[in-house]
Amino acid sequence: MKRSLSALVLMAGTCATITAADWPAWRGPTGQGHSDEKNLPLKWGGKDDANVKWKVALKDPCNSTPVIWGDNIFLTMATKGGGTRSLLCLARADGKLKWQKDVTYTEKERNWADTWYANASPTTDRERVIVCFGSAGVYCYDFSGKELWKRADLGKWEHAFGNGASPVMYGDFVIQWCGVNDNAKDRNTLIAMNKKTGKTEWQTEETFGSWSTPVIVKVGDKDQLVLGQSRDVKGQPENKTGFLKGYDPKTGSELWKVQGLDSYQYTSPLVTNGVAVGMSGYGGSALAVKLGGAGDITKDRLWLHPKPAGQRVGSGVIVGEHIYMVDEGGVVHCYEPKTGNDLWKDEPKLNGISWGSLVHADGRLYLLMRNGTTFVLAAKPKFELLATNTLPAGENTNSSVAISNGQIFVRTFKHLWCIEEKKK
Repeated sequence: MKRSLSALVLMAGTCATITAADWPAWRGPTGQGHSDEKNLPLKWGGKDDANVKWKVALKDPCNSTPVIWGDNIFLTMATKGGGTRSLLCLARADGKLKWQKDVTYTEKERNWADTWYANASPTTDRERVIVCFGSAGVYCYDFSGKELWKRADLGKWEHAFGNGASPVMYGDFVIQWCGVNDNAKDRNTLIAMNKKTGKTEWQTEETFGSWSTPVIVKVGDKDQLVLGQSRDVKGQPENKTGFLKGYDPKTGSELWKVQGLDSYQYTSPLVTNGVAVGMSGYGGSALAVKLGGAGDITKDRLWLHPKPAGQRVGSGVIVGEHIYMVDEGGVVHCYEPKTGNDLWKDEPKLNGISWGSLVHADGRLYLLMRNGTTFVLAAKPKFELLATNTLPAGENTNSSVAISNGQIFVRTFKHLWCIEEKKK
């Protein structure tokens, strides 16, 4: 049975009807890692491939996470060196390829690894699917694979670590964070395009960059776009920290900013009950701020952790009155939003390295590790590891799980896996 997510749709500012069966964008319907589904698989994999419905081989590795609408699975990949960047549409029933659209990009683009040229997840609204291929541009297709428009004129954005931000739908707009650029003279641009035509609706230039995907939330009775930016490019003052910022998604105008993000900004912001949370990576800071003010609201910070983490790549999730986060090295955290107190500071760390983002469903937290293991934790202040799910050796990944219609999708460098509770 499909349950309406009307409240989440309102918060995200979308106009299509999303159900619990759909996972239409990076981090799901709200962009903050929540699924409304229940009775999902708890355990899978192992020697007997328990609860594995199907798996399909992928020709090229990639870091992106799939999105799902109805019977369609959309995901990206790129050839070694990024010369060809592709959007694939697979059938939910068996993973078979429905169509593939390739974009050729002949210029050299700096990157950390020669397969990191399609890191962003697509986004879809039932009528179209939009994908960002970094410097190769933003492309829009219909569900049959017909190209509707493209924007290959947005310029280069490149960094030694590659790009990462996924497109976000908002009403008739698709909003793309174009960055990060690691030279201060290059652009870091937040741009809104008409999702039907690709025409620019507004754009905002920024000094600071990030790999973060923005989120759109309700603050009071108004929609806001929240995005983190950090000092991580050449030519910027060493003593100047970056910002968590709020924008009007209708115009791109800045509404507020809070200073304190001082290192590489990979994670997406988290927002709940009038509080916004930003977390830096690579030994950087974390902060929470009370929303409702305008301009520089640094004075409204609820807390600032100057150097609490070794590295953060994947994003956390807020469930109830707690912020759950797992650092790259498997260190677990359960923060109180208003105080920053870490209830899990004495808990053992998880085994392995993770760049995946936490996903919450039915009181569980799903976390995909780089070796293909998925840990399932209880979403409650008392730490509890519910399950450890392993895939065969060599199924490495930098992706996150996606949840849709009772199924969990795990994308590795070699395969896309569909996990479903087997009927007894």
